[in-house]
Amino acid sequence: MTVEGEWSPAEGEHGLGTKEEMSPLKSVEGKENGELGPVTTEGEKLKASDDEDPEVAKESAQDKEFQPPEGGWGWMVMLAAMWCNGSVFGIQNACGVLFVSLIEVFGSKDDPALTFKTAWVNSLSMGMIFFCSPVVSVFTDIFGCRKTAVVGAAVGIIGLLSSSFVSSLEPLYFTYGILFACGCSFAYQPSLVILGHYFKKRLGLVNGIVTAGSSLFTVSLPFVLRFLLDQIGLFNTLRVLCILMFILFLAGFTYKPLVPQRSNLEFRKNGKFRCPSIRKIFNFSIFKSKSYCIWAFGIPAALFGYFVPYVHLMKHVRETLGEDVKEEVLLLCIGVTSGVGRLVFGRVADFIPGVKKVYLQVVSFFFIGLMSMMIPLCHSFGGLIAVCLFMGLFDGCFICIMAPIAFELVGPENVSQAIGFLLGFMSIPMTVGPPIAGILHDRLGSYDVAFYLAGIPPIIGGIILCLIPWIHQRTLQKQIEAVNGEAEEKMLEKPVSTLLPGTAENAKNEDASVA
Repeated sequence: MTVEGEWSPAEGEHGLGTKEEMSPLKSVEGKENGELGPVTTEGEKLKASDDEDPEVAKESAQDKEFQPPEGGWGWMVMLAAMWCNGSVFGIQNACGVLFVSLIEVFGSKDDPALTFKTAWVNSLSMGMIFFCSPVVSVFTDIFGCRKTAVVGAAVGIIGLLSSSFVSSLEPLYFTYGILFACGCSFAYQPSLVILGHYFKKRLGLVNGIVTAGSSLFTVSLPFVLRFLLDQIGLFNTLRVLCILMFILFLAGFTYKPLVPQRSNLEFRKNGKFRCPSIRKIFNFSIFKSKSYCIWAFGIPAALFGYFVPYVHLMKHVRETLGEDVKEEVLLLCIGVTSGVGRLVFGRVADFIPGVKKVYLQVVSFFFIGLMSMMIPLCHSFGGLIAVCLFMGLFDGCFICIMAPIAFELVGPENVSQAIGFLLGFMSIPMTVGPPIAGILHDRLGSYDVAFYLAGIPPIIGGIILCLIPWIHQRTLQKQIEAVNGEAEEKMLEKPVSTLLPGTAENAKNEDASVA
């Protein structure tokens, strides 16, 4: 017998529910306060438990109980991931130097579409890194971060080495633009996922440090590339870059997973396996989150002009200020302030609750768009340096908080494919942007219009991202109200005897006293 108003375990047996089930904030399954997740009814839980494999259920329980160590071997993983970001995006961000060299080696002054054709090499490379990401996320879920990263680095070495033996521009579309880029993609994405295995409270700071790796390489690599290109030529320079990829190959072995991997391949006793349906391989359930859908649309919308300065700024400086100017200094400025931005804003993001971190990306896109429009207005090298300093700072802010926002929107169990799909969507604007700028240059004779137009998409994308916190909070409130409504309905459906403990016992005592 229990006192009225006091909770009893027996009430859960009659369907009233345990304390955890009655709590509206915990009924949003798999999430904590401020995070989205599907609301699961009691019947759906029972059905899911019947259909679920014991192994899958065991893995799911382990995931919910998992707590990152916040350090330990994670610091070594952080350094390896930092090298990955540096070697992959350091080479990509220094593409302006390679772009000029490609024009000198393979170009012809009689070719009216020379800038357009050459821009495709670097655009394909950057675009394929992101285009492969949805597939990479599946490989990461199936084979784990370590195997995926190591194989990716090996493919990248093959692509970069084969690029050093071509005799014309067209083969580079495949060797450098596709093969090398696909290898980089398979090496890069596991470096984002593995950090969530070791850090949670410090994830923003760690992501800032890791993504700062590309800034360190962006600062130094343009000068190194210019020296190598002048001393040993384009092809030997590509062979030297293979050393960076080989170190990346070794770094991938440090990605020791802590969260049990989810394998969607059903192995049989005879060693054969069968691949399940596409729906089981690709986690399309993340698109049920309206907040994630807006984020996955707003980011690509903002990036149509993002990569244009990286590819064409060097040539623009040569055309407007002359060849005596050391244009590599501009990439140095972008790299330095980008590294500062990643460290500072990565730490700031740790103090911003939930999806409100997205406001940092909104501010970043506004400034990136504005700085892009300022490039044609700068008629002195000092003005371009100031623009590049601001552009780099907010570029670092945008990049370093991508993973933390993904964790907030879909949770750690879905973050791999959430990042994969997002990077895949990003590949389209980042691939087509620089060639379009090249066409405008070939037709108009200057980059002014190209840079003006490149500044518009980031501003539009920032406006779209402003909707995410409001929609996220509204969706969460609806889920809580739905859970509360279900609990009230269950209470109303119960007979009085189950809701008032001791009623039957009191009735028996009254009958006995009458007798």
